[in-house]
Amino acid sequence: MKKIKYFFEFLIISFLFIIYKFLGLKISSYISGKLFETFGPIFRSKKLIKTNIQRAIPKINSSKIKIITKDMWNNYGRTLSEYMFIKSFRNDQFKSNINTEGKEILEKIKFEKNPVIFVSGHFSNFELMAMEIEKSGVNLSAIYRPLNNIFLNVLMERIRTKYICRNQIKKGTSGVREILRLYKKGYSIALMIDQRVSQGIKSKFFDEEAFTTTIPAQFIKKFNCKVVPISIVRHNNVNFNIKIEKPMEFSKNSSTEKITRELNVWLEKAILKNPGQWIWSHNRWK
Repeated sequence: MKKIKYFFEFLIISFLFIIYKFLGLKISSYISGKLFETFGPIFRSKKLIKTNIQRAIPKINSSKIKIITKDMWNNYGRTLSEYMFIKSFRNDQFKSNINTEGKEILEKIKFEKNPVIFVSGHFSNFELMAMEIEKSGVNLSAIYRPLNNIFLNVLMERIRTKYICRNQIKKGTSGVREILRLYKKGYSIALMIDQRVSQGIKSKFFDEEAFTTTIPAQFIKKFNCKVVPISIVRHNNVNFNIKIEKPMEFSKNSSTEKITRELNVWLEKAILKNPGQWIWSHNRWK
């Protein structure tokens, strides 16, 4: 039954992709944003989204929750349509749409040839971050979580591998072995630290414990590597500002718990700067 549902989802999204490609970046991004504003709440729990926002911002009022939720769905829809233009972003046809702060940090990483861990979350069009890192000349491997929809996942993996980051590593035990192998060959690692994981530890996230990845902490303790936070903000609809922050350095003697918690603190601050551009529809605290 699930496969039938996934197949129909795949057909609908494939049809939308064809339309988006025909309409162009600006119009398709706008239309897709409005579509998700309208239909997104039908497929995801309004209660869960509201509860998640209240966890992060306890004193928030109902009107602001509605604004954040609307902005989230709009960004969700825009991001979906923009997959059809990833090739154009990669080939610099939309070069003026992306501004990257901290290019000198990427240049230093490339020059020194010491791999780092790039950490981020599902902000704005999150796919553009790994793409820009790789375009800068930094050897990169990116950890990803396969989509539940097996039909759609094949399409997304092809797009990601071809235009976003060539080394796409599936999360899990085998994935950790692969990123370890690539790290030893000089490849930096990019991963989202805002996803719920089964192989992690419970760490405070907005004052409530949530299972969190320990991959950054493991690499810090084993290789004494630096962690580079990176975030992205959407502005003026289809323009983006990517910020590469100064590396965070930890002692190898720091505990896994301390490192993981400090990274969650950074993540919290990044989310609160632009709460409408983060995905609140997942049960992060399950």
